[in-house]
Amino acid sequence: MKKLGLTLITAFVGGAMALGSYKLIENKYASNMSFEDKQKVYFASNHLTAPTVSSTGMADFTEAAAAVTPAVVYIRTTYSSKGQDDQQSQMQRMFGDMFGQRVPSQGPQMASGSGVIISPDGYIVTNNHVVEKADKIEIVTNDHQNFLAKVIGTDPNTDLALIKIDGHNLPIVKLGNSDNVKVGEWVLAVGNPFRLTSTVTAGIVSAKGRGIGIIGSEDNQDENQSPFGRTQMREQPRLNKAIESFIQTDAAINPGNSGGALVNTNGELIGINSAIASHTGSYEGYGFAIPINLAKKVLDDIEKYGAVKRGYVGISFKELDQDAAEQLHVDKTVGLYVDQVVPGSGAEDAGIQKGDIISKVEGNTVYESSDLQERVGRLQPGDKIHLTVLRGNEEKNFAVTLHADIPTPKVAVSKSSEVLFNKFGASFIPLDAQQKAKFHINGGVVVTQVREGGLFDYTEVPVGSVITEINKQPIASIGDIDHVLNNLKHGVLAISGYYPDGTRLRSTIELQ
Repeated sequence: MKKLGLTLITAFVGGAMALGSYKLIENKYASNMSFEDKQKVYFASNHLTAPTVSSTGMADFTEAAAAVTPAVVYIRTTYSSKGQDDQQSQMQRMFGDMFGQRVPSQGPQMASGSGVIISPDGYIVTNNHVVEKADKIEIVTNDHQNFLAKVIGTDPNTDLALIKIDGHNLPIVKLGNSDNVKVGEWVLAVGNPFRLTSTVTAGIVSAKGRGIGIIGSEDNQDENQSPFGRTQMREQPRLNKAIESFIQTDAAINPGNSGGALVNTNGELIGINSAIASHTGSYEGYGFAIPINLAKKVLDDIEKYGAVKRGYVGISFKELDQDAAEQLHVDKTVGLYVDQVVPGSGAEDAGIQKGDIISKVEGNTVYESSDLQERVGRLQPGDKIHLTVLRGNEEKNFAVTLHADIPTPKVAVSKSSEVLFNKFGASFIPLDAQQKAKFHINGGVVVTQVREGGLFDYTEVPVGSVITEINKQPIASIGDIDHVLNNLKHGVLAISGYYPDGTRLRSTIELQ
């Protein structure tokens, strides 16, 4: 009996030590894990989360809806009354406010949308157009908790944004695999249309890889074009460029659904609802969602680096069809015709030439520009992508190393002063040793992103600038910025530092 008791005690102590060691390792490496890896740990250890089962026979979406709805949030944004016309983008006016639901007001302008919690500690994915230029971002969860959110970073090229609330043990939606999505399968759209919170609609996947020319179309709008804007896409290396490869669905999506979840019948997140095809501003049959496999890369980059590290092939191209083939005097009507190769790019280094026709990406046939752009959008600078091209009557294979546009470093996350921090419209990280030596200073933060419409945009503080003081208080971390903002007395911010070229930066901002 004594031996049995000793054995049980030994087993208990050993188990406790193993568990403690596991927790130490988990905490040590958690900061280097992607959102997908964090979710695997969460779902492996969360025994209260029952797995959902794919529908068979008669469609039944109750389990998927129950799994997803608690993690889809209502987003309410507030904008300063000054420049209201500028705050409402041409893209929103063109679609009759279909992206978010704006509420006319004599005071500060307001809008609403949706978001999806993807991490128990409060990271939320939504659309860039839901939160862009917002001074204040309020989050209301499904169980009616209210939070203020901070913008961690945005990516206008994919219309994605990562925001964060100060929460713990929050419900999350499991990330799925959008590559496995098939045309014709059932999907659910979960969001807050017309401020009707926690609304679930059902439909099927109508198509994949749609490029509808809506992201960035406010810069190229032609009144004679369709509501989608441009249909021909270009890569334009070294310039920010839209990446569109939407999942098309006939699940009802309306104003306020933007940033919400598109999930499969297993309750897995396969897309972020972003746009609708409409002449009225309301649902007319088709909606479009950003595939989650593209979003994973964008969100992980924003969390780790403050902005997206994007690689470029180094070409511009034309999507082939019968008309384009006749115009270019080629006999192929499928693929991408290379009309420019950027000098010094990965494409040139690999041997791709003007006049080549890209027929396959990673062995998969290219039918549309999105087949290339979405695949490249998932990769990092330095990664290789395998392209098959037709040159005359000969098929050639190339391994192209993607070149970087602008390197971006790691970002830190703050948990306070959300409203004023968002007014900056910028992201920061502490200086590293090399940057300190370059500017001959002991500390500071570097600006990693400047969002359109923020204070740093208006005062023309560019990416790469270094902030060393605010209101004569030394700034060496995100926490130092929060401390200044929390103790702001006179509504004036005197910012000192250096421009990227080393010249002195001094800017005074008066807060309304």
